[in-house]
Amino acid sequence: MTQKPFFIGYMPVPKGLQVFLILIASALVGGMAGAGWIAGAGQDDPGTGAIRGDFGRQSVQGVIEMVPYPILHVTQGTDRVPAGTSLMMSAGGKSGVDARAEPLVGQMAAASGVLVMRGELKMLQVRGGRRGLGAADGIPADVPTPQALGRWRLAGEICDGKCLAGVMRPGRGLAHKACANMCLLGEVPPVFVSSQPVLGQEYLMITGPNGTRLPKRAYDFVAQYVSVEGEITRHGEVLVFALDAETLELVP
Repeated sequence: MTQKPFFIGYMPVPKGLQVFLILIASALVGGMAGAGWIAGAGQDDPGTGAIRGDFGRQSVQGVIEMVPYPILHVTQGTDRVPAGTSLMMSAGGKSGVDARAEPLVGQMAAASGVLVMRGELKMLQVRGGRRGLGAADGIPADVPTPQALGRWRLAGEICDGKCLAGVMRPGRGLAHKACANMCLLGEVPPVFVSSQPVLGQEYLMITGPNGTRLPKRAYDFVAQYVSVEGEITRHGEVLVFALDAETLELVP
């Protein structure tokens, strides 16, 4: 009578079980790798957003417009940020630059920092203190005249513009909801990601009606697929969507 091989942990593996154990171990490793690939393939593409440190520090001058979040309309730029560019701005961490930008409205301002970009969305993450944002010499240029583009109903997602632009990957979706709300509470400019391009743009700065900040009711809808109505106005290169929070609806 042939004795069946029997495995005991503190003894060498019987020859009769070695092939079996190799096959089981290979199947487990292959199965885990396959499950990881399937999970990864099912996630949304984080896109091309990134902190463009490879571009180097960008030092530009221009005129600041508060809508009520600051937009810098560049009059003296760089190869990466030519004159005529309109930039949203944020500071380091989960904070905006409103307190530093407001005193500079109506005069020439100098800004220095790193570009954060995703598609046509451009944001300057400015350095701390006056080295990042301060007054500049010269006669201030005129702010581009806002162009009213009518009332729209859009479907898409409310995000914070900094993480969305590339500070976080992917910077959108429910997994990013808490982080996005913290950035928005810190006065990082909010951005609406439209499911369909609006006049050639997918990303719109969002505000409340009549130049007010994002309404508190909208925070409950951050990082979810919604539909909402509002007025769109062009400020230089930036489309600003003044949403009516009472029209916010979740889209299944």
